[in-house]
Amino acid sequence: MSTPLALGLACLALATSSAAPPPKAKKPPAAKPATPPAAVEAKPAPAPEKPAARIFPFPLEEHTLPNGLKVLFVTFDSPGLTAYFSLVRTGSRNEVEPGLSGFAHFFEHMMFRGTKKHPEADFDALLSAAGIAKNAFTTDDFTAYHAFGPSKALPLVIELESDRFQNLEYSEDAFKTEAKAVLGEYNKNFADPGEKMSEVLLDTAFAVHPYKHTVMGFKPDIEAMPTRYAYSLEFFKRWYRPDNVTLILVGDFDHAATLALIEKDYGAWQGKASSITIPQEPKQTAAHAVNLRWQNPTQPRLTLVWHTPEARPDTKYAALQNVLGPYLFGPTSPTFRDLVLERQLVLGLGPTYYDHRDPNLFGVGAALKSDQDFAEVRKAIDQAVADLREGKVDAARLEAVKSNQKYGLLNSFDNPESVAEQLVFAIGPTGQPDALNALFNHMERLTAQDLADFAKAYLEPANSTLATLVGPGQTPPAGIPDYQPPSATPEKKGGAQ
Repeated sequence: MSTPLALGLACLALATSSAAPPPKAKKPPAAKPATPPAAVEAKPAPAPEKPAARIFPFPLEEHTLPNGLKVLFVTFDSPGLTAYFSLVRTGSRNEVEPGLSGFAHFFEHMMFRGTKKHPEADFDALLSAAGIAKNAFTTDDFTAYHAFGPSKALPLVIELESDRFQNLEYSEDAFKTEAKAVLGEYNKNFADPGEKMSEVLLDTAFAVHPYKHTVMGFKPDIEAMPTRYAYSLEFFKRWYRPDNVTLILVGDFDHAATLALIEKDYGAWQGKASSITIPQEPKQTAAHAVNLRWQNPTQPRLTLVWHTPEARPDTKYAALQNVLGPYLFGPTSPTFRDLVLERQLVLGLGPTYYDHRDPNLFGVGAALKSDQDFAEVRKAIDQAVADLREGKVDAARLEAVKSNQKYGLLNSFDNPESVAEQLVFAIGPTGQPDALNALFNHMERLTAQDLADFAKAYLEPANSTLATLVGPGQTPPAGIPDYQPPSATPEKKGGAQ
């Protein structure tokens, strides 16, 4: 199963040089920035209110079945083709029990194990014969299963998907086999220094919230998974319930006939998703820092992040952070021009942010050419943040970044799968089908003062976490302690909380 790189935090370690659009939007090519105009002081005068607009260009038809299952239909000009997504609002955020991190991702694997009616081989063969491509991915906040192919195969897709969501069945032996495969996936992924650095960063930045671990979970918990068969059955009962799932169909299909099939095949599905208390991350009151020593030759890296608010349709914070990242550290920023183009101290520089259901992290990542330049790179980043906190905002460039975000999203609506994915990434953290429109309405109204106020409130040293990575023969910045890996014992630092 694939997990999109946009969802991993590997970008925190090896930053790209392109501006960060909303999740999954296509990234525009980086252009050499012209000399920016003189910065202007942020003014407190509010922008005039504009009527709410719709950036999502397609009619969105919403239905809710009596059992709580939500269904969204979008007509798209894709003759004979339809994308079918099943969004489960459960991700690694829901893994609150000690020793049980990584189960949302693990369960994504188990969902392909079949049912009594359609065993795994039958499930695969039927979809392949119908020309349907299938896959899934897990994030911090949700899990998504997707199928794409001929619209005429929708009755089959609906039958198979409804069957596995209600009647999934697997043996303990099959469970143990998959557990070993997931451990192999972990070992492969985290043999990459960027992936490992993201794990270290999260474990250092968070104290109690489940965002402390990556989507894959802590390694000791993954190693113990073969003994958790009974818990896996409980996990399915707890989260794979109709009121926790949204079906999103985008393409060329008969809405009435498809809804009738969904009502027939999903209508008997019963149960309510569990309600759990997510530990609230305490306010950070002192800067954190950690260094990861890599055993193989690699470029030195630096990531600096701050705790920031969650994505909610009724606030401007998600829109602000989606704009602030490329404004501060994207290819048109003075910091990028200085570090990448002029002094050439870094190979790549870019913002690190994507929307989350709970407060998460905003920041910047850089891959350095030399470990001798840690101080200079950090100084340039700190200066950009200090200027913003003082109200120095390039109003013209701010508007250009906002425009780039908007048209980057619109350019991504070029096929049914991309449209469905955008809805998944908007609804996953927020639960709101209209979240994309809300995001871009907030974005349209953002002012220079909004950016300055946000920087003053959140981009302060005591709220920050610095992670560095060095290879053999390289030296980290002075005073930064080396990372101590997680322990299998929950009460020790790094264990599942």
